[in-house]
Amino acid sequence: MASRRGRFLDAVRGTPQSPPPIWFMRQAGRYLPEYREVRARAGSFLDLCYAPGLACEVTLQPIRRYDLDAAILFADILLVPQALGQGVSFVQGEGPRLDPPYTAALLPRLSGEDVHRTLSPVYETVRRVRAALPEEKALIGFAGAPWTVATYMLAGRGTKDPSALRLYAYENEEAFAALMRMLTGATTAYLIEQVRAGADAVQLFDSWAGGLPEAFFRRWCLEPCEEVAAAVKAACPGTPVIAFPKGAGPLLEDAARSERFDAVGVDTAVPPAWAASVLSPHAAVQGNLDPLLVVRGGAPMLAAADAILDAFEGRPHVFNLGHGFVPQTPPEHVAALVEHVRSR
Repeated sequence: MASRRGRFLDAVRGTPQSPPPIWFMRQAGRYLPEYREVRARAGSFLDLCYAPGLACEVTLQPIRRYDLDAAILFADILLVPQALGQGVSFVQGEGPRLDPPYTAALLPRLSGEDVHRTLSPVYETVRRVRAALPEEKALIGFAGAPWTVATYMLAGRGTKDPSALRLYAYENEEAFAALMRMLTGATTAYLIEQVRAGADAVQLFDSWAGGLPEAFFRRWCLEPCEEVAAAVKAACPGTPVIAFPKGAGPLLEDAARSERFDAVGVDTAVPPAWAASVLSPHAAVQGNLDPLLVVRGGAPMLAAADAILDAFEGRPHVFNLGHGFVPQTPPEHVAALVEHVRSR
């Protein structure tokens, strides 16, 4: 029998595991009292991301509490634009601010030359986590996909409707393409260094991949992520890459069929039976329990988990959420969920 670290890697590479390996998006976060204690000591959220000792500690907290099969690096997708030279801050109760918002005039002020120097504390966190993790546990590195990071850079903040940003891409194609080239290159370099520091696999979070026309999705979501994945695999052979184009719906099949990705994450809106029949023949599938059901807990949570497990039985699957834990999640519900999945 393979080790748990091997089981996670075997699953994302296409070998079914029973029970499936399990980890959660935002498994380190505000729902955990031990995280809140460290966060208070850190000062700002960015201070926590750039403090290897503290970031290592919060990365390991859910592993200690739940004995999960994989840890995911504690960081943020907006560290890349900050490393490129755009100002990034987090406003309490309001979220991120990027100043100034991206325009063609900002491009000469951005540079990938200092990316590794700025992000070196993150690589140190990876090294510390990998050294502290039990051998049987996997470590997942991650980055935001270029399109999603670009939406923040263009808007100067998070947005619930990126349609105006899509219009910018249509009307300013040259400037937008230049930004995407820079992001693709920086994201590639960032993930390669994470793997070299000790990450066993990497995930690309494309949180704003939903609601896009097919041609736009292919050009600005799928192709840049494929380019990143290909470069990571060329530099670090054998490294699994997980694509998570949230909200992509039927276009998930394009990601699953791509030779660049080993696994695809599916969000809560994706029917597990459809994902099992359409996506599983081409890639491992990760997901997709509604995180709000973990807030509810009890029989509804366990029944939904069983439906996912039944749909993917005998197929390569990593049990996860369809998005990240919310702050009001009771930790005891997470423990019950893990126990239930492991008992299958």
